[in-house]
Amino acid sequence: MSQANEAVVVSGRVRLARNYFDLPFSNIKNPENAELCIERAQSAVSGEADGFTLYKMKEMAELDQQKLVEKHLISRDLLKHADAGAALIRDDKHVSIMVNEEDHLRIQAIRPGFDLAVAAQDVFSLESKLESVCTFSFDPQLGYLTSCPTNTGTGMRASLMMHLPLLTRYKQMGNVNQNVAKLGLTIRGIYGEGSDALGDLYQVSNQVTLGRTEEEIIEAVTGVGRQLIGMETALRERAMKEKPTDWKDALWRSYGILRYAVKMDEKEFMQHWSHLRLGTSMGIFHLSLKTVDDLLTVAQEAHAQRYAQEFDAIESADEARCMLIRGTLQNNYQEE
Repeated sequence: MSQANEAVVVSGRVRLARNYFDLPFSNIKNPENAELCIERAQSAVSGEADGFTLYKMKEMAELDQQKLVEKHLISRDLLKHADAGAALIRDDKHVSIMVNEEDHLRIQAIRPGFDLAVAAQDVFSLESKLESVCTFSFDPQLGYLTSCPTNTGTGMRASLMMHLPLLTRYKQMGNVNQNVAKLGLTIRGIYGEGSDALGDLYQVSNQVTLGRTEEEIIEAVTGVGRQLIGMETALRERAMKEKPTDWKDALWRSYGILRYAVKMDEKEFMQHWSHLRLGTSMGIFHLSLKTVDDLLTVAQEAHAQRYAQEFDAIESADEARCMLIRGTLQNNYQEE
């Protein structure tokens, strides 16, 4: 991966929507069918070399459910169907299968950086194993049939999680959204549809699944991703030429707050985290981007709340968040 790609693209994800041919698409009010879907999926992956762990949403505490959302291993929509919903998560945390969300199966793979091709290999390999247990609903003309018509066809969504702080600061995201929409793509917030772009993080994904092949979808998302990388990189170079002192001051102030604050809510953290990632990608802070990206997960609300519960001396999630941040920066900062 080139340095520019790594500086802007946090991760790539490919997701497939699939339904078994012999069951109604929705299992929300049919617990027997819901359980059958879980059993089929679990059976299909039981022989995998990389193990899968089954998580039934109704058997999990709410905080533990939210932690899986924050890790992008499950969707918020799965929690809307918690009584029927489940997830099979591979031990390496790169691959997960949501069962009984909007469709019977949502098969997804997430890879760090600009790696949609590898993510696609993961999901299609797993799809073959899942279909060996029971055939999926498929129409020769339309393709794979799904609960929502917008997913019919390939049933595939390919997306890139991109860090675009300068495009945001220079108020370019409105124009970007309009141009991307003309190509059949869409831009959403950190958790997809209906979520905010916290930390200047945006998901770029295809909106159309019908009439396009899987290869064409990945090519379209990749192409737009490259354009956004170029635009963001150019603006970063411009900012450092025009007002280098102002930008360095803003970035170091955020680092100082993250390094020494005692209490911070999630919204403030995301603002400073964006500066931390920007400064790291520009070589100002001596951290790895992996460290910064891992911090994004462990300092979010459910993770912070769970950490606070483990220690009587911690009064709140806002205090726990700062302890996690301080520990990460102290242990991972590489002095010159």
